[in-house]
Amino acid sequence: MNETLPAPLLRILRETPEFQGAFLVGGCVRDWLLGVPVKDFDVEIFGLGYERMTNVLARWGRTDIVGRSFGVVKLTVSPGETYDFTLPRRDSKVAPGHRGFQINCDPDLSPEEASARRDFTINSLMWDPRRNQLLDFHQGQADLKRRLLRHTSAAFPEDPLRVLRGMQFAARFRLTAAPETLELCRSIADTYRELAVERVREEWFKWASKSVLPSAGLNFLRQTGWLAHFPEVGALVGVPQDPEWHPEGDVWTHTLHCCDALAELPAWQQLDEATRIAVMFAVLAHDFAKPACTFATEKHGQMRIVSPGHEPAGAPIAEIFLHRLGASNDLLARVPPLVANHLAHLPEPTPRSIRRLANRLAPATIDELAFVLIADSSGRPPLAKGPPDGLAPLLALARELKLQAEAPKPILLGRHLLERKLEPGPAFKAILTAGFEAQLDGVFTDLEGALRWLDAYLAD
Repeated sequence: MNETLPAPLLRILRETPEFQGAFLVGGCVRDWLLGVPVKDFDVEIFGLGYERMTNVLARWGRTDIVGRSFGVVKLTVSPGETYDFTLPRRDSKVAPGHRGFQINCDPDLSPEEASARRDFTINSLMWDPRRNQLLDFHQGQADLKRRLLRHTSAAFPEDPLRVLRGMQFAARFRLTAAPETLELCRSIADTYRELAVERVREEWFKWASKSVLPSAGLNFLRQTGWLAHFPEVGALVGVPQDPEWHPEGDVWTHTLHCCDALAELPAWQQLDEATRIAVMFAVLAHDFAKPACTFATEKHGQMRIVSPGHEPAGAPIAEIFLHRLGASNDLLARVPPLVANHLAHLPEPTPRSIRRLANRLAPATIDELAFVLIADSSGRPPLAKGPPDGLAPLLALARELKLQAEAPKPILLGRHLLERKLEPGPAFKAILTAGFEAQLDGVFTDLEGALRWLDAYLAD
């Protein structure tokens, strides 16, 4: 692993005499073994007290005491290059909730004792940079090779957040949970209420932005009984679909395939984190209204399963789900329009329909909607993956109109009304609204046309 360490960090670990008991810990070791690019390096220091560790680190750069009670010091060796150093500690659950832990730093703990407090064996691995040695007290490396998610110790139930961490780990690393770990998670399902919203949100956001196989995380929630805490998702289980259009099965199965199809797209993987999260949640939520909208009816002499109106009806349900996660206003604004318009590719596109679609989606975009449409179309095995037939002409026209990445901007503005000697007041809004509607309809496409429209409107 030493070859992956930044040179300044490796030098600190090897050339500091007091750091004989310094080990790389947690996710950086796991990611290195998996061949995943390592972004954060966490170091645990054994054999030193907090003050002594801080003083020693000060030789190498600026130290920031950001978590004294947790035994954490941040060392900045150059701008943008900061590393976390921690002391080994004992965590004891003394009260409900994520704050109900008594934390005691103990530099005299052995590495084996300290590793046992980690949630899963794959996170309990340690690396000795002086001896180029992997420390594996809980068979974490073997579990990685088997893609097995297994809890480290009987202390696992003390923090219910570990279940949601298991959800996103399963999705990020294609893991299957050990039966005994699933059983332990089921046994603490009622402790979900102890978790703060921000902690729940953080794990869901990791699932939404970093998943390789999102279905593995969702299935983990179902297997542990924790899907009950997210009723909008759980309601998808068992909802039937028309077998001609959805040979894969129920809405739950379709949603899992859709999320996996999205995660496979290289273009999605290249998006910024906020957009990856928005699009993944839109795919997760795109059929949230099917449980309420689905029924069997006779069509052309055959009984068919239909879900009329589920697209617009899904938007407020998606909003409720995201509110429960404490989502930002930006995410709350972006996801519901993507859900409400996920069948926009079905009619033949026209300039008018593209302008109105881009406006309905804002602040989301037609480019973002394309990811949802591709995922939806690709989530119907054994039918072939790929974009739906109507997507190519929709995107082509959107690009021609330069509306694939933004909504139309009003051409007619308040200053144009002032130039016509109109007095500011309530009538302004009505005129501007009518003008923008005319613009969306294609009545005018430039300022000259907008002014002609305005003069005609005022003449009436």
